[in-house]
Amino acid sequence: MNPINILDYTYELPPEKIADYPMRERDHSKLLVYDQGKIIHSRFDNITTFLPKDSILFFNNTKVIPARLLFYKDTGAAIEVFLLKPFSSSLVQEAMHAKTSVQWECSIGNLKRWTPGTKLKQMLGDITLHAELIDLRKKIVELSWSPSQLTFADLLSSTGVTPLPPYIKRQARPEDRDRYQTVYSHPEGAVAAPTAGLHFTDHTLKELSQKGFVIDFLTLHVGAGTFQPVKEPNAVDHPMHREQVIISRKNIEHLLLPDKKIVGVGTTSLRTLESLYWYGINLLENPDAEFNIQRLDPYQPKSIAPRTVAFQAVADLMDKKKLSSLHGETSIYIVPGYTFRVCDALITNFHQPGSTLILLVAAFTGTDWKKIYSEALRNDYRFLSYGDSSLLIPNI
Repeated sequence: MNPINILDYTYELPPEKIADYPMRERDHSKLLVYDQGKIIHSRFDNITTFLPKDSILFFNNTKVIPARLLFYKDTGAAIEVFLLKPFSSSLVQEAMHAKTSVQWECSIGNLKRWTPGTKLKQMLGDITLHAELIDLRKKIVELSWSPSQLTFADLLSSTGVTPLPPYIKRQARPEDRDRYQTVYSHPEGAVAAPTAGLHFTDHTLKELSQKGFVIDFLTLHVGAGTFQPVKEPNAVDHPMHREQVIISRKNIEHLLLPDKKIVGVGTTSLRTLESLYWYGINLLENPDAEFNIQRLDPYQPKSIAPRTVAFQAVADLMDKKKLSSLHGETSIYIVPGYTFRVCDALITNFHQPGSTLILLVAAFTGTDWKKIYSEALRNDYRFLSYGDSSLLIPNI
């Protein structure tokens, strides 16, 4: 790959443009429509007017867990445990349904005050939660609790705090439990919201169906790595984070429908769909290939094929193994120079300068990303997770 200077993908984002709070009504956010070079300003509840005809919209239905846990030592020192990913279970769902104890890889605030082997304690009503740092280097924390009949999901619901993004400089409020969550969220496991979906309401989803758009749901459990800035001068060297994905047989059936336009609702849905294509390509080469897409795999492919061929390979595998769903992992890294194989349009918020997400938007829209962001800044759009939305249609 050619070097990518991350400075070419930065812009000035005034702090006052960052949305610290969501809109009172989800679908009243602004909507910037970029349609083959033309920009239109509207409101999100008008989005059905601008979507390509015969579209299938793929939503990421992951549910954000209250991933921040606060403990206090006898000295009064506060220690924050931020859950990143399960250590003792390969699947997020398994960890969420565990009882008695779990081990997670964590980010730890005030780590220097926590000696390995020392148990921290938190009590809430009849719930008692203990945390023990069992691996300092890997930051592995063992969490154990009582009553033992509680699942880990139940425990977090009672004791955890909503993990607002680091650029929102305020404490999470009770209302964030609902608003930093899509209305269609279901399988628990994300530590960051798929924010493009925050604008959708039950009414919007109903209107999409009534107008003939196909709606489908896949899962990518969003990790905290989505907020990790690109620190390498050559963005190609950035160590892209890995996330778990779940694909259903229905997803594949919809992707095999002829003459449909594929709309990714959010960068996570887009990354999942593009990863699924490359998994299909790998299956064509090796029927025993694992669903494990590495960050730069798409840039040196052994072969390519129409997306229907790739998705049929996945369908054949699922039929052969009698699978209703497919679990995988991806660290796909989409940067300028990437050739999109699946998505024709993208619904997404406005992202941080110098981030992996702005690189993805630049890959999708070309150099016009600068025009899009300049227009948004000039027209007082609200940026980042609780901000406004865009519909990007580069070439239909």
